[in-house]
Amino acid sequence: MVQLPADQVRSAANRLKRAQGQLAGVVRMLEEGRDCEDVVTQLAAVNRALDRAGFAIVASGLKQCLTQEGGADNLDTQKIEKLFLSLS
Repeated sequence: MVQLPADQVRSAANRLKRAQGQLAGVVRMLEEGRDCEDVVTQLAAVNRALDRAGFAIVASGLKQCLTQEGGADNLDTQKIEKLFLSLS
């Protein structure tokens, strides 16, 4: 099992909290009847923030796997590819 370093967990959690705040803003915009273009723009920003957090988590886990004993020989390439593709 991969355990991310505390600083990387904190960074990913902060990104996700920011995205959570952005998403709350999108919901508020919808409820207020704001312009569709503004809502879609903010929704796209939330999506990018979630993608960045997800990629950072996967990349950190991959880095940790590569630096552990056995390194690249122990990596399940198909599993890693599946993780990256699930974010795209």
